[in-house]
Amino acid sequence: MNKELNEKIIEIALRICKRKEGALIIVGEADYTPLVEQEVEPFNIINNPKLLESLALMDGACIINQNGFLKAYGVKIKSNFTWKNFGTKHSAGYSASIKNDTTAYVISEEDTTIRIFKEGKLILEIDGRQKDIEKKIPEISKIIESIGWGTLGTIGMGLLAPALGIVITSGITIFAVTTGITYTIKKLQDLKIIR
Repeated sequence: MNKELNEKIIEIALRICKRKEGALIIVGEADYTPLVEQEVEPFNIINNPKLLESLALMDGACIINQNGFLKAYGVKIKSNFTWKNFGTKHSAGYSASIKNDTTAYVISEEDTTIRIFKEGKLILEIDGRQKDIEKKIPEISKIIESIGWGTLGTIGMGLLAPALGIVITSGITIFAVTTGITYTIKKLQDLKIIR
C-alpha cells in the first residue's frame, strides 16, 4: 500500500474517532455482500476523502483497492472468525485481513481506538483521544509500511496483548511476539521510529 493512501485512511479514521463514531475500512480483497445499492461510482479516496468519510459512517464496511479506488461501501464482510471480547466490526476486520495484502482499519466508537489488522494479526492501535495524534500520521504510516519483518503480530489473546505491546509514542502501540522482539525494536530504531 502506498504511503499517501495509508496516511489518508488514518486521517479519515481519526476524524471518525473524534466524532465518537465507528467504521470499518478495508484495503485489499474481502468476501462481502452489499447491504445497500452501490450508487456511488468508484473514485480515488485520496482526491475525495470527505466522501469516503461519509460512506464509512454508513452501516457496513468500505472496500478500497490497493490503488486507492473505492470498490464498495455499505457491505457486510463474510466473517469466519471472531475477535474475542470485541464486536462484529472487529471480527469482520480480522477476518478480512487474513487475505494476502489486505489491511483492515477498525474504528471503534466504544473506546475511540483505531485497530489495524494485517495478515490476520492486530499490528497497531491508535488512541483517537490522544492530544495532537493527527500530527503523528507520518510516523504511524512509517510503522505500518515497516510491518512485514515476520516478527510483528498479536499473541492471540485480546486481554494479554496490551501487556506485550510496544508503546512507540503516546497513543500508538504496536504488537510484537516475544520471539524476535529485540529484532523488532532494533528495526524500529533503525527507521528512527523509536529511540
